[in-house]
Amino acid sequence: MCGIVGYVGQSSHWESSATDGSPETGRNGQVPSGNEHDALDVVMEGLRRLEYRGYDSAGVAVISEGGIESRKKAGKLTNLVGELAADPLPRALTGIGHTRWATHGGPTDQNAHPHLADDGRLAVIHNGIIENYAELKAELTEQGLSFVSDTDTEVAAGYLGHLYRTLIDDGAEGDVLTQALQQACRRLEGAFTLLAIHEDQPGTVVAGRRNSPLVVGLGDGENFLGSDVSGFIDFTRRAVELGQDQIVTITPDDVVITDFLGAPAQGTEFHVDWDAAAAEKGGFDSFMEKEIHDQPDAVAQTLLGRSDTAGNLVLDELRIDESILRSVDKIVVLACGTSAYAGQVAKYAIEHWCRIPTEVELSHEFRYRDPIVNEKTLVVAISQSGETMDTLMAVRYAREQGAKVVAICNTNGSTIPRESDAVLYTHAGPEIAVASTKAFLAQITAAYLLGLYLAQLRGNKYRDEIAAVMDDLAEIPAKIQAILDDAEKIKALGTDMANAKSVLFLGRHVGFPVAMEGALKLKELAYIHAEGFAAGELKHGPIALIEEGQPVVVVMPSPHGRDSLHAKVVSNVQEIRARGAVTIVIAEEGDTSAEAYSEHVFYVPVSPALLAPLLTTVPLQIFALALAGAKGYDVDQPRNLAKSVTVE
Repeated sequence: MCGIVGYVGQSSHWESSATDGSPETGRNGQVPSGNEHDALDVVMEGLRRLEYRGYDSAGVAVISEGGIESRKKAGKLTNLVGELAADPLPRALTGIGHTRWATHGGPTDQNAHPHLADDGRLAVIHNGIIENYAELKAELTEQGLSFVSDTDTEVAAGYLGHLYRTLIDDGAEGDVLTQALQQACRRLEGAFTLLAIHEDQPGTVVAGRRNSPLVVGLGDGENFLGSDVSGFIDFTRRAVELGQDQIVTITPDDVVITDFLGAPAQGTEFHVDWDAAAAEKGGFDSFMEKEIHDQPDAVAQTLLGRSDTAGNLVLDELRIDESILRSVDKIVVLACGTSAYAGQVAKYAIEHWCRIPTEVELSHEFRYRDPIVNEKTLVVAISQSGETMDTLMAVRYAREQGAKVVAICNTNGSTIPRESDAVLYTHAGPEIAVASTKAFLAQITAAYLLGLYLAQLRGNKYRDEIAAVMDDLAEIPAKIQAILDDAEKIKALGTDMANAKSVLFLGRHVGFPVAMEGALKLKELAYIHAEGFAAGELKHGPIALIEEGQPVVVVMPSPHGRDSLHAKVVSNVQEIRARGAVTIVIAEEGDTSAEAYSEHVFYVPVSPALLAPLLTTVPLQIFALALAGAKGYDVDQPRNLAKSVTVE
């Protein structure tokens, strides 16, 4: 969840100058020769880019000629900016920065990162959880170390400092900091990314990762580290993804990767195909609003290039032997939160097109109930970030049982795709707001592609049938745009309902997971009670919640098509209206009867029933955004939430 940034630049880029006391010169009178970067500037810009990950404190450390200096503050990044203004840091060439989401210890100045060790000569930042920190803390306390915070990170820093000093005392030579981190990582248990700097090695940042994200940015005479590429996208678009249990040491001119034992290892270089401008708000009031408006392009990009000249569906990333995919007799979708609702939508389509039994499991429950998976099970792991720890652990468990795993992910080079047998990337672009919007629609789109590909491979659908569905999908971006262009009414309703204490959501068939996603968005953004129900369950209990004035949002099925559920849901609406509910209906264009049984109607373009969630979700996103905005909340960074849940 935390944001991590590391930077090192060339000392030859700096020249001495007589200090005149101006803020442009450091404590030692050094100034940059030209447009070279100051470490603090790089780190702070990276932390700003990483704010979307969610955090409750922030801190930085740099190495200057006088040694390591650090500043950290609880609260938003602006608090740290204020601290730096009141107590500036000298210009420096090496620095690390961190935005913390509290796990061990509350969000206080004392618990914020970086943590210092080795008598203040070592600074460490950390993402994840050290599971054996209590054991290590007891050992270190016996050896005379004391601790000032409640964090597991300070224990890791103390342990690393102890190993470093032991190596020095034993006469170790060369890159002792890297050697110490290799030893430390072999002992540490849990999920972690650790970054460390030491004043004895002022041109070096060392990092290690296990089950937690870290990527390297490659520059010219400078190198970078980040939780993801957002941490350095302003400075370079060349990046290297690291493997599991690897150490990386960056200096201005070199990047060296080893495993925890010190053996040479390789990373995979890639080019970031979006730039810093893609992470800006683009004229919208919030990242979330921008990302809602990005959805036509997100769906279109996810569909792009998926067919060959003969009209066959082609998924180049899906490198699993076709004979294995033909033999699959069960599909299990693993995901959490919004991604799980994307999986629920996918279940209807995959079972319909492929005739393969499909289950949707919450990742954090999956491996604890002794699930039945084997070599004929295909597991589909859905994660926007590719770093969701619950899903990663479930993926590992499934593979241990012999299942093949396909990841659906929006982040190139992240852990879940790397540890899966195959990957189907969405192409939604960076999603900055914590509450997912465009990634949700892109995940549904990718899952549809997977279902159609399996249907093609197994002979469940003829080529022309698949082509027809692909043609329908190709029309979806324009239909989403039409909803966005006519959104003023639902925005106004969201604003008018700012004082609502509870909102219920109803849906049937693919409308049921849409209802649950609509409720989740309202919980995440507006902090009010919201629940999504299957409309057929209404009379089995939830109708007891209906009272005078209770708002109920209804995702209405199409009145057309085989086995239409339209009439049944209309009956549900009549039942709740008779008990005083205020009904808000999302209906298909042409369903003019909707106006007779609802107080508010919002229309979406006509589409095949299985594709309708790509449209019916959008008004619910707009509604939640408007309602939360009217309450004055920060929709990009909801309280208590983080973008990537990288701990179990």
